[in-house]
Amino acid sequence: MSDSEDVLATAAGWRAAGENVALATVVETWGSSPRPAGSRLAVSASGKLAGSVSGGCIEGAVADAAKKTMASGTPQLLDFGISDERAWEVGLACGGKLKVFVEKLA
Repeated sequence: MSDSEDVLATAAGWRAAGENVALATVVETWGSSPRPAGSRLAVSASGKLAGSVSGGCIEGAVADAAKKTMASGTPQLLDFGISDERAWEVGLACGGKLKVFVEKLA
């Protein structure tokens, strides 16, 4: 089973247990990015996390957006990018950009 399948299986288990769950997926990357397109992060309403879309501050921002998506049901496309000079501060160690799609699991 791949890492992506593990995240999906974990998210499905949380949903089956009655939790609200959102799934974040890296849909595009430019330059250096810690995780490739297709990487996933599952977030439960109770704060459980499975998988990774980047690390650093971006993971926290994606988890916050996932909670909003769970509450509203409205998907989001998040866009993160940073200059090389500030890359370490925000969790994109080598600069680069990425887009993350966040959706509520039904």
